[in-house]
Amino acid sequence: MSTNEPGQPPITSTSWTSALDTPRVALAIGAHPDDVEFGAGGTLAKWADHGCVVHHMVCTDGSKGTWDVEADLPSLVERRQGEQREAGRRLSGERAGEVRFLGAVDGELEPTVEHRIGIVRAIRELRPDVVLGHDPWKRYRLHPDHRAAGLLTCDAVVAARDPHFFPDVGPSHHRPSHLFLFEADEPDHVEDVTASVGRKLDALHAHESQFESTMHAADAAELAAFDERITARLAELGAPHGVELAEVFKRISDL
Repeated sequence: MSTNEPGQPPITSTSWTSALDTPRVALAIGAHPDDVEFGAGGTLAKWADHGCVVHHMVCTDGSKGTWDVEADLPSLVERRQGEQREAGRRLSGERAGEVRFLGAVDGELEPTVEHRIGIVRAIRELRPDVVLGHDPWKRYRLHPDHRAAGLLTCDAVVAARDPHFFPDVGPSHHRPSHLFLFEADEPDHVEDVTASVGRKLDALHAHESQFESTMHAADAAELAAFDERITARLAELGAPHGVELAEVFKRISDL
């Protein structure tokens, strides 16, 4: 589960780009079900509206995403996978691509070569123009899965582009054009999500198992308050750029 509702940091960078041309294919990689929706849901929905195929990859099984000490964890894993598939459908509609699960135990994700190979395979098979993931260098980040997922994503982008890294993995090497890191320590790219915020929120609502633990939304009034908090944060991010609602990223395009 996400530990930061809006999924975005304070704005600290002074050199910004904006409004990337819509990619043909995007691959968004999160540590847990719901992380991608928090960090980049509005951007992905906007791109899907303009023809981008949006794929998701989740690194852990989400099995720690409950406060119920008596929870049936295998059932929770199955439920969270279903919620993630539904969230992807709500975000991208007819442009929804695959949802893949790396399968690491929630809370125990490590940046191992085995896990890196799993992401390399996804990049080479799905061939995204843009890969999105957690910023692993965010200062004072506590959640180990977010750090590990970010490192795995960055390391896999490097390996996927080189034909001599894991040559037997995937159809052939592939170099994405851009890497977008959400929850970024020093963001430098802004995307206007004013028109797509409704789908971001709708996708977050697909993660019903997280209403109590992550969203603090035990009833309809609290869910509405959650929506207001998310929207207010997006407004804070957009204001310095003259944008009503925005998501921000660290953009790395020299790949």
